[in-house]
Amino acid sequence: MPPKRPPTVASGGAATKRKRTAISPVMSMTPSTNTIGASTSSTSATNGGGGGGGDGANSSNNPLRSEFLQLLSAPQYKGRGIANSALKSHFGDTKYPQLVPIINELTRASRLNMSKGISTTTGESEVYFSLLSVVEATKMQGLDAHSKLVYQVIESAGNKGIWTVDIRVQTNIPQATLTKIFKQLETRKLIKPIKAVTAKTKKLYMLYDLVPAKEITGGPWYTEGEFDHEFIAELRNFIILCVRRMNRGNGVSIKQISDKMIQAGVSRVQLSLVEVRQLVQTLLHDYVIEERGVTESGDALFVPAKKITTMCEFGWWDVLCKDFHFRGIRFEDDVYLTAHEPHHHS
Repeated sequence: MPPKRPPTVASGGAATKRKRTAISPVMSMTPSTNTIGASTSSTSATNGGGGGGGDGANSSNNPLRSEFLQLLSAPQYKGRGIANSALKSHFGDTKYPQLVPIINELTRASRLNMSKGISTTTGESEVYFSLLSVVEATKMQGLDAHSKLVYQVIESAGNKGIWTVDIRVQTNIPQATLTKIFKQLETRKLIKPIKAVTAKTKKLYMLYDLVPAKEITGGPWYTEGEFDHEFIAELRNFIILCVRRMNRGNGVSIKQISDKMIQAGVSRVQLSLVEVRQLVQTLLHDYVIEERGVTESGDALFVPAKKITTMCEFGWWDVLCKDFHFRGIRFEDDVYLTAHEPHHHS
């Protein structure tokens, strides 16, 4: 029987190097987690060689693990995650290498996502760590490396989504394989397909729980990707009624119009004040209503537009008179141009 190989000793420069290399900012970001897994086994041997024990990476009582999870759960690190450089700065040179088994354990449990991104401070490519919830981790279990890579690319696109062509370029995965991955992720309700109003023939993907950005869906003015003329016309007519009837026609603010729309339930979706203002601006542009005065709080008041006409009391033959440009002229809307005030008829 061959002699047993002596155990690795924890004290030594080589062991320290292995621990630092496993969590280096330049760690391999290939879809496979073999490199990280290998570092876990070597680190576990190093930690267990002393015979003393300790809490271990898998223990919920490990204070370093708790601190790491709490840091990644902070609101500013939701979504994109925390940069590797920020992680090193937070934990320092002593605790930073000890994160290796914790990171590997969370990665195997699909609780931790690693992706590459451009640092906002240095402008260089950097590794980012983001924490997944238990529900998300359950959905991610059993996915292969390519599927996780596709998920990470879609996740980085946020609520604006990403074209299928861009996913293929960034992942370098063949289209046939991508199609199967999309179907698998859709079945698990991890991603969903959407279509942008600006490019209806192209398909976008985003995370299942995200609400698409308004520039993608067109906001409340679009229904199933089509501009909803009828819906907008109904809302405009309702606003005209508000302006004419509320406050005895003496002026109504956008806030009052919005409250009345909610009370009457005229809109199938909740409209913000900004969206109500957009509708009011279309009526201002068409000169159906006009702005007149403000409230005590400084909000603009809107009233029915004053009737305007260019009809006046003279005929075309009066234009031939030499003194035409110096006559007093009264228009139907009671606008009066006095004598000797230059005016022109067209």
